[in-house]
Amino acid sequence: MYFFHSRRNMLKISLVLILSLMCALCVAKTQTSTPQTTQNASSTSIKTLVIVSHPYPEQSTMIKGLQQAAEQVEGVTVRNLESLYGFDRAIDANKERELTQQHDRIVFIFPTHWFNITPMMKAYMNDVWGSVGPGLWQGKEMLIVTTAAGGNTTYGQSGRIGVDLSDVFMPMKASALHAGMKYSPPLAFQSVSAAKLPDYQQQLIQRLQHSVMK
Repeated sequence: MYFFHSRRNMLKISLVLILSLMCALCVAKTQTSTPQTTQNASSTSIKTLVIVSHPYPEQSTMIKGLQQAAEQVEGVTVRNLESLYGFDRAIDANKERELTQQHDRIVFIFPTHWFNITPMMKAYMNDVWGSVGPGLWQGKEMLIVTTAAGGNTTYGQSGRIGVDLSDVFMPMKASALHAGMKYSPPLAFQSVSAAKLPDYQQQLIQRLQHSVMK
């Protein structure tokens, strides 16, 4: 009788060990597969075309630094107008339109130039956007990124011009809405200084890694 009880107990112990081992293998498999799913989800990003312009490239510190930050972000294509076309404004409109069509978001980076975009960027808008009617970039997103030396004495309700720096570029917003785009709140840096550049770069990177598109 003792022999049978011992044998029965050994069988129970063996069964428990087998079940425990199977559970451990299932847990290990689940834990291994979870990071793969998370990694795939975080690797997706919208395609962004960044158009950069500065009328005096040799004096560019802020814009050059912002361009370098944009180039670090996955899914971003950077086009510096002065580097590509010089100053003769002979822009390849067909090529630029083709590139725009291939991207989901268009970002313009430039210094505020007499309360406006730069001359090369205006030429770009005239040649690339100006010859096509409403809905040209339907469903895409526009983001304005600009810098200005002036501060609160120039911009804002109490400043000389009476409007915020981000509102100086309402024509760009009108262009975006006319083209069927979503206009993202601008990144407008005023009273800029070299010491603040790392913070500007980080803000830009964060915006490029996300989207307001729905």
